[in-house]
Amino acid sequence: MNPAIEAPTIEYGTLAPLLIIFGAACIGVLVEAFAPRYLRKSIHVPLTLLSLAGAFALVLVQTVRGQVSTTASAMGAVAVDGPALFIWGIILVLSFVCVLLINDEGHFVASAAAVPGSADEEEAEAHDNGTGHTEVYPLVLFAVGGMLLFPASHDLLMMFVALEVMSLPLYLLCGLARRRRLLSQEASMKYFLLGAFSSAFFLYGTAMVYGFAGTVSLPGINQAMAAGNALDPLLLIGFALLGVGLLFKIGAAPFQAWKPDVYQGAPTPITALMASGTLVAAVGAVLRVFWVGLGNLDWEWRPVIWVVAALTMVVGSILAITQTEIKRMLAYSSIAHAGFLLVGVMATYGSAQQNSGSLKAILFYLAVYGITTVGAFAVLTLVRDPGGEAGHLSRWAGLGKRAPVLSGVFAFFLLAFAGIPLTSGFMGKYAVFAAALNSGTQPGDSMGGWMAGLVVLGVVASAIAAFFYVRVIVLMFFSEPAADGPAVAAPSMGTVAVIAVSLLVTVGVGLYPESVLGVANDAASSLFIR
Repeated sequence: MNPAIEAPTIEYGTLAPLLIIFGAACIGVLVEAFAPRYLRKSIHVPLTLLSLAGAFALVLVQTVRGQVSTTASAMGAVAVDGPALFIWGIILVLSFVCVLLINDEGHFVASAAAVPGSADEEEAEAHDNGTGHTEVYPLVLFAVGGMLLFPASHDLLMMFVALEVMSLPLYLLCGLARRRRLLSQEASMKYFLLGAFSSAFFLYGTAMVYGFAGTVSLPGINQAMAAGNALDPLLLIGFALLGVGLLFKIGAAPFQAWKPDVYQGAPTPITALMASGTLVAAVGAVLRVFWVGLGNLDWEWRPVIWVVAALTMVVGSILAITQTEIKRMLAYSSIAHAGFLLVGVMATYGSAQQNSGSLKAILFYLAVYGITTVGAFAVLTLVRDPGGEAGHLSRWAGLGKRAPVLSGVFAFFLLAFAGIPLTSGFMGKYAVFAAALNSGTQPGDSMGGWMAGLVVLGVVASAIAAFFYVRVIVLMFFSEPAADGPAVAAPSMGTVAVIAVSLLVTVGVGLYPESVLGVANDAASSLFIR
């Protein structure tokens, strides 16, 4: 007689934020299938915002009640620990404000199936009543669900599934810009092809690591390395391939080529979502793999990440100077910031308490950088030429005289990116660099001097980056506006709310960082479930 098959156990309460997002996304698909077109947007917008708010409320409840799990949920596949809950909270807040931007009219094409510039496209735009592509809302929810699952995945197969759930909707959303249709479609195709390559690297790396360890569980891989040969070629090649897939998602050099084209071609609200939420999720996944799965391979992966971090900071900072399109400039800025975050990822040597301090700095950086990024892209949506958003830097000349308040807000966001004191960006960089220096002073750390060198390189890269941020500020306030300069659109209530919240957080955290640092410290104290 065959033994009874044991039913799987699912911790529904712990996984409730995930389930709400995926459930709302499925309901959104049904709305697209059965609701009349004129009603869809009025259903999608409250459904999307309420699901994001509800999921965030559940994250808060779990955090306040101290319901941080000490074991992985869903049969060991999902780790809902302190860092995961903090990252979930960041992603849900960023997604909520990005949906407010998405809700504004004029960002998305009336008919994605129509050939750009054809009569069909003109007819679709003529009959568009402002509803646009309402399927963007369930697509965004699926992408957000993938972002939540990606950094919380406790085994490599679950992480691959989360990677695809996060990426596939974004490939589609990047090609739905209402203006510059060919550029948008090109961005979508480039993102899809390069993203498929990176996913293939990740999956092939997973197969090779499984061949070594006999498991795809991150703690199981760690234990297999402790019990066997941590220098096995199968293991090293497997983790190298995994690293390619993960570093692609954060836009680290030399895997950054997709970012400028995709950021430029995608609808700006989707660019804001990718530049903030996707980066947060990808960094969380990098931490999960390198700190949990590779805990016994520090010496092998830290020099590699050192080189990648240094190259990423230099490439992002220097190439940003050469850009004449503002979204491409912010893309290279994002690449540089990915390098700064990798400096924090390097700071892992020492006790569990030391690693907790490094993790606190990374979580804090993700929170403040994400909200500043969304605010900056929200400003971009308001500066428009007759053909759409004013992307070329020359069009921003003298904008400070046409719209001094908006230009001042954007200038403050740029100063935060540069890490100027009294901004949240300065506190984020200080926290990460201090953690790296502190890690390098630990006894027995053979990379102590190298860590100091990496921090010095980070400071130099920050100084270089400050040049192109200040260049935009000078262009706005100390140049004469052109007679045919861009117009500043009247912002909707949603856009005003996004910019106001981003500005308040950037200023408030810059002056009083203790509140966010305290929450990040509480989240990091549990470190990662092993």
